[in-house]
Amino acid sequence: MVNVGIIGCGYWGPKLIRNFHEIPEANLSMVCDLDRGKLERVQKEYPYVATTTDIGELLESSVDAVVVATPVASHYCLAKQALLHNKNVLVEKPLTRSIGEAKELIELAEKRNLVLMAGHTYAYHPAVEFMCQLVKSGELGEIYYINAARLNLGLFRSDVNVLWDLAPHDICIVLALLDKDPLAVSATGAGHIDIAVCDVAYMELRFSDKTLAHLHFSWLDPCKVRQITVVGSKKMVIYDDVSENEKIRIYDKGVTIPGVTIPNNGGNFAAWLPSYRYGDVTIPFIPNTEPLRLECSHFVECITKGKRPRTDGWAGLKIVTILEAANKSLLNGGGREMLPSPIPVA
Repeated sequence: MVNVGIIGCGYWGPKLIRNFHEIPEANLSMVCDLDRGKLERVQKEYPYVATTTDIGELLESSVDAVVVATPVASHYCLAKQALLHNKNVLVEKPLTRSIGEAKELIELAEKRNLVLMAGHTYAYHPAVEFMCQLVKSGELGEIYYINAARLNLGLFRSDVNVLWDLAPHDICIVLALLDKDPLAVSATGAGHIDIAVCDVAYMELRFSDKTLAHLHFSWLDPCKVRQITVVGSKKMVIYDDVSENEKIRIYDKGVTIPGVTIPNNGGNFAAWLPSYRYGDVTIPFIPNTEPLRLECSHFVECITKGKRPRTDGWAGLKIVTILEAANKSLLNGGGREMLPSPIPVA
């Protein structure tokens, strides 16, 4: 039984509290937040759970693991304190706000033989895992490009821009699908509600084999959109996370360009005439398991069995590295930023 303490009762906090409460191998021991009103609601729903406004009290308690679900600016400080108190740590995305902070946490966790895990929930999503298997099997053929959109009206934030808030999800999905690192990133965007905080952004990831990933993020859109399109040489896939029952659609569509010879002023030359294929649309069954439950269970399993998390500190560092470069591009008018090759991994 792993005793778990959670710091933060904002947007993700209550979801994490519910999941760790329901996992048989975990014992939700303590919840910490500066807002006493939020703690009172936790106590009403989970009367057996201790609550505190003092982080020191939680860190000095008997919890084995600490979950950090606070604004990103506090991730590094809280995670470091927890590691120094010999606690295993799960940090909500993004892991930190800088490469240097992420590296320091990784080094500290490895030195103390503790689990450090980044909360990239979509890495555990059954639909994403299904798409990864499709790509790996070769059923889609060569991947030409990936298009992603994560849009909604809100939630507006003042501590980070829309890239740092939303991009970790789709960067994580793209990297999982392609199983390789991008060579370069560029980003453009603007702040409309608060000119100092970018609320709409477009990001492009370029890979060595000419594969492109184009990502669109917005807090200022009339419709909630959570969609990924993967275009391959054989088939194409659309993942719609908003859909309840049809999250994955596989399109047996494609185009081939056979070479033919046609006359040209008495001579011949090769012309490329596209041939289009329109086949069936397949809607596979995707288990309706909550990705956050899978993530939380994996964290507990890594602690009890000494396993390395799928989204460990190094995976979190990779996302932070891309975010830093994208943010630099955003501030520099969209210029392409080269990424280290390879991006550091364990």
